[in-house]
Amino acid sequence: MIPTLLQATLDLLTEVETAARPADAVTSAFFRGRRDLDDRDRGAVLELLYVLLRHRARLGWWLARQDAQDKPRNRLLAWLALGEGQNPSQIQRLFDGAPFAPSALTAAENALLEALKGHRLRHPDMPEAVALECPAWAVAPLQQRFGAAFGAEMAATLAPPPLDLRINPIKTAREATLRRLQAMGLRAQPTPLSPLGIRLAERLSLARLSGLKTGDIEIQDEGSQLVALLVDAKPGERVVDFCAGAGGKTLAIAAQMKNKGHVVACDVNETRLKRCAERHRRAGLHNVETRLLASETDRWVKRHKGGFDRVLIDAPCSGTGTWRRNPDARWRAPELGLENLVSLQARILASAARLVKPGGRLVYATCSMLPDENEAQITRFLAASAGFRLLPVPKAVPELAGAIPSDHLSLTPARHGTDGFFAAVLQRDALPTPSDQA
Repeated sequence: MIPTLLQATLDLLTEVETAARPADAVTSAFFRGRRDLDDRDRGAVLELLYVLLRHRARLGWWLARQDAQDKPRNRLLAWLALGEGQNPSQIQRLFDGAPFAPSALTAAENALLEALKGHRLRHPDMPEAVALECPAWAVAPLQQRFGAAFGAEMAATLAPPPLDLRINPIKTAREATLRRLQAMGLRAQPTPLSPLGIRLAERLSLARLSGLKTGDIEIQDEGSQLVALLVDAKPGERVVDFCAGAGGKTLAIAAQMKNKGHVVACDVNETRLKRCAERHRRAGLHNVETRLLASETDRWVKRHKGGFDRVLIDAPCSGTGTWRRNPDARWRAPELGLENLVSLQARILASAARLVKPGGRLVYATCSMLPDENEAQITRFLAASAGFRLLPVPKAVPELAGAIPSDHLSLTPARHGTDGFFAAVLQRDALPTPSDQA
């Protein structure tokens, strides 16, 4: 990489590490202010940025071993030496102090490079959690979840994900979209699990995908697509997406309903809901209403008790399932703390369940791989909630019976090639009919 792009990466990494926002939001703002970088330059900067984020613990371990400060510039130097195998003189030529390039190396930095010379990134003395880039707060619950597969699953979170797309069946068909993408020279294939998904193997500028602007396609991981399928919303039904966020699953649900019926996208964040509404308009969906809630127990919930055929709760969670896509997220421990987060999920689940009509369906989902946020959460809810029962995936969506023959949807990067997702389908008992009561 040329020196000016190294400096751009350092500038961006510094912003990512100091901002409270996720890396993707920071990078979008950063590139809007750097019109001097073309698509190829931006791609190179992003690739190096995500490499540094994915190797943060290992690079930090090496820096600590050399009594060097763990900061972006030192981490970049360590990566060039350990990850790319460059020798000190090669790295010195990149850090030449030219305009818009990194400043010349200090004596301490030169000493660091000499100490790292000839070493590889992985070292026998490196603790397993460091080698697997697993933050300390998540080691025990993830080991509980995966057992002997812990190493393989953590390694899978370090691999860059493919680009998954979901076609909008209101506007296009998967086969037609596949042909258009393949005609562009892209390696586009149907996703193995989702009937609406397309997987692109290569990185590319999203500007090449005109369907994103027209609403023909949306970027959505295959696992997220499957969560929306579990809702199984039918045309004419009334549906709530209780924690809609920017509306990815809302879009999928509204399209399932063929633009008929009514979908309410709820969230406590007004900015996310505005983005949600914009995406609905672009997708040509007219059966969606956005609703800002003050909290999970907003009065709107009580007023609409028992009024919906389907309710989806995409609960706020630790995000452990998104680590391969958002490598910065693994170093952002849950803001509330895991125990408080689990408590919030339980309150959301109990409150939103009130919206489900008798005979209706409640889907609880997270992008977490931690048992306490997933299976244990459902067990606690069912123990406290008469009238709901677990509906196994094959019964909820028969089309998924062959791929997901289990009670819950539980996807992981190593086993399924998706982000980590969990979902449970809960059926509410129907009211007894007069003949039942006789």
